Amino acid sequence: MNGFHPPIDNPELLKQLSDQELQAVLLEGVSRTFALTIPQLPKTLYPAVANAYLLCRIVDTIEDEVSLSPAQKKGFCDRFIDIVKTGRGAEAFAAELAPLLSAQTIPAEHSLIRLIPRVIAITHSLSTPQIDALACCVETMAGGMPVYQALNLHAGLKTMKDMDDYCYYVAGCVGEMLAKLFCHYSPEIDQHRPELLKLSVSFGQGLQMTNILKDIWDDAKRGVCWLPQDIFDETGFDLADLTPTTNDERFRKGLERLIGIAHGHLQNALTYTQLLPSHETGIRNFCLWALGMAVLTLKKIKQHLDFNESNQVKISRNSVKATIIASKLSARSNWLLSLLFNLTSSGLKTPDWQYSPVSHTGP
Repeated sequence: MNGFHPPIDNPELLKQLSDQELQAVLLEGVSRTFALTIPQLPKTLYPAVANAYLLCRIVDTIEDEVSLSPAQKKGFCDRFIDIVKTGRGAEAFAAELAPLLSAQTIPAEHSLIRLIPRVIAITHSLSTPQIDALACCVETMAGGMPVYQALNLHAGLKTMKDMDDYCYYVAGCVGEMLAKLFCHYSPEIDQHRPELLKLSVSFGQGLQMTNILKDIWDDAKRGVCWLPQDIFDETGFDLADLTPTTNDERFRKGLERLIGIAHGHLQNALTYTQLLPSHETGIRNFCLWALGMAVLTLKKIKQHLDFNESNQVKISRNSVKATIIASKLSARSNWLLSLLFNLTSSGLKTPDWQYSPVSHTGP
């Protein structure tokens, strides 16, 4: 970038940026993590993956907007699916949605919504297979997420299968999309397409479960719980009793089991990364940084099962730096990556309990 950063809350100035600069500034505004990891990708992959993340963030913004009713959210989501597919109607959509956003939505997301026409123009400057991968992901996410708006989530989800489905809609489908983009980018990667697509759903779920476990108490303050009751049935805890002040050994035991399940998904994320050609260090690092930070977060939760706010289990900047350095040093070696993963994630499994997940490739 040429050193000039327009304020994130000034969409008119942001419009003057080049496509690449605009996507970089918007990414920095809505997600520090992805603003860090996406630039690791090869230059030919960056525009599509950055655009994909912004499209997903638009869906998230609609879903999280407190001023919209469930019916309005569903209406906007349905329309957005069509806009991503066709490239048409973005101006009217942005003009209608932008004034409805509340002050609870961050300035970067206000700008993102106002700049939907530009983001969609970038989408439709991509190749047809890339557009198809992005549109399929947005259709799955924007079609699936409104279902949960209508549920009373005070007492959690009913079963682990329900949690699997939710994680698929918000993260697994993103994993699938990334796998498709990687396969389109490289014939060598495409040789592993069926296995990568399957593992990518698990990769997404591992990251999403880590976020859910980290944010339990923030969600509880809003009267929301994304945990599955059937896992806690075995420990004798009723999620309907969960409050921000809960201090219960039975709850912590269920939490341990969910950490073990999330660990299994992150193990699949490692296998996914190891299937990528060792010389594709940019794509490997993109995967490894997310995987490493998730493992360290789970480890922190396991060490502090009595935590009661997300800041207590947030990994430090030094941990992030260490993850980046360790990934860069070992990115080319599958043996080193396995060693690093096993050392870092030791203790995350639940030794006296076994969970057998049903094979899941989307609901």
